[in-house]
Amino acid sequence: MPFQRKHLELLKKRIEEEPRRFMQVLYGPRQVGKTTLVQQFLEQTDLVYHFASADAVPAANNSWIAQQWETARIKYHQQGERSIVLVIDEIQKIDNWSEQAKKEWDKDSHSGNKLYVIILGSSRLLLQRGLTESLAGRYESTYMGHWSFIEMETAFGVSPEEYVWFGGYPGAAFLIKDESRWKQYVRDALIEPSVSRDILMMTRIDKPALMKQLFELGCSFSGQILSFNKILGQLHDAGNTTTLSHYLNLLDSAGLLAGIPKFSPNLVRQRASSPKFQVHNTSLMSVQETRSRQTVRNDPAEWGRWVESAAGAHLLNYSFTEDFELYYWRHRNDEIDFILKKGEKLMGIEVKSSVGRSTSGMQAFTDTFNPEKILLISDDSLPWQEFLRLNPASLF
Repeated sequence: MPFQRKHLELLKKRIEEEPRRFMQVLYGPRQVGKTTLVQQFLEQTDLVYHFASADAVPAANNSWIAQQWETARIKYHQQGERSIVLVIDEIQKIDNWSEQAKKEWDKDSHSGNKLYVIILGSSRLLLQRGLTESLAGRYESTYMGHWSFIEMETAFGVSPEEYVWFGGYPGAAFLIKDESRWKQYVRDALIEPSVSRDILMMTRIDKPALMKQLFELGCSFSGQILSFNKILGQLHDAGNTTTLSHYLNLLDSAGLLAGIPKFSPNLVRQRASSPKFQVHNTSLMSVQETRSRQTVRNDPAEWGRWVESAAGAHLLNYSFTEDFELYYWRHRNDEIDFILKKGEKLMGIEVKSSVGRSTSGMQAFTDTFNPEKILLISDDSLPWQEFLRLNPASLF
C-alpha cells in the first residue's frame, strides 16, 4: 500500500463521519503530496465526487468555480441527493476565488445540499488572505508541510544522513542515487515554479532578479545570522532592506526560506533584529552546493551546518502545526541556536554537531530567562538522528 500521511485520517473523519459544517482547506508548499493525499481519500471513500484543478485555467475566468460547483450539484441530484464531495485544486490561481467560493457554499447551505468541499492550494499567503477576507467561519484549514525524517524513512528507506542532504521532497526520493539528476528535478519541478510562478501570483514583484538572488544567498547561508545591510553588499541588483524583508516573507510563505527572528522580550528590538536564515527543506541548500555530498560530509564544520539546518527545518515545519513560535538568541558572544516559545513557556535548543563549539550560551540564556528546558543536541547527549524523530512539542 502506498504511504499515507497522517492528514488522511483527519480528512476522512471530517468528511465521512461529521455533518457538513466547514469547507476543508489543505495548504502547504509544492510537491508535499496534497493532491496525492486527496486522491488517496477519493479512492477509499464510497462517496461520489467531482475533482477539478485550476492549474491551467486563466486567472480571469470568473465563471470557472461556479461551473465546477454546478457540475457537482448535478451529480448530487442524479444520485438521489446523497452526500457528494467537490475537490478544487490550486484554487488560489483564480481571481477573487474566495468570494466565488463563499457565494456557492452559502447557496448550498441555504438549499440544504449535502455538498462537502475540499480546497487545495500551494500559496499560504494567497489562501489565508482569501480565507480571512471572505470565508470566515466557513472553513477549517490543515497545513501539510515538508516531509519529516520519519516519513521519508518509512516511505523510502532514507537514512538520517541522506535526509540531511536530500531533504523531505517525496517526488525526488527515487532520484537520490543520481545526484545530478536529483538536483535538476528539484530546480525544475520545485524551485523554479515556486519562485517564478507562485510568488509572483501573491503580489507585485518589482525586482524578481533581486528576490531570486536573495533566495539563493539565503539558502547558502542557512543557519547563519546576517543583517539585511550586509546582504545588500553581496547582491548585484539594487534594493533596500525593506524590499529584502518583504521578499523574505514571500519566500517563507511559499515554504522555501524563512528569516528566524531574534528572541527578545522587547518586541521592537525583536522586529529590528537581523534574521537567522533557515531553509524549510535542506534540499534547497544542497541543490546549490557545488561540492559533492561526500566532500561536505567529510568536513565536520560544513556538515555541522547542514545538520543544524536540518534541525531548524524540523522545528520550523512543526511550528506551523504545533502552535509554538521559533526564534534564535544571541547576546554579545553568547548564542542559542533555537528558542521555542509556547504560551509563556520557553525552551532553548543548542545543536553541537562539531567538536570544540562552545555551549556557554546555554548557561547565559538560562540565567537571563529561566526557561522551562534547555536541550543539547550532540553525540554524547541527544543525537541529532534521534532529535529528527521527535515531535518538538512533546519536549515541553
